[in-house]
Amino acid sequence: MTGFSEGDIAACILALCRARGAGKTVCPSEVARRLAPDGDGWRALMPAVRAAAAVLARDGRVVILQKGVAVCPGAARGPIRLGLPPP
Repeated sequence: MTGFSEGDIAACILALCRARGAGKTVCPSEVARRLAPDGDGWRALMPAVRAAAAVLARDGRVVILQKGVAVCPGAARGPIRLGLPPP
């Protein structure tokens, strides 16, 4: 249990992506650290952050990138970045 709803996590993802701006990305760990800034508690949030990002990507609200290339949410293994979709 993370203590955060999927909606809370999704809102944080979108806020960070919008703050960074078009053409820029955020690491999912930035989202987790924003939600759980003290200690290592953010690590427990990582699966929930990735799951929320996958839902946002399926809805077309964010893009999941690996090595700068958009990937399907289910295909993403390893490090990813999150960004706003192209206009």
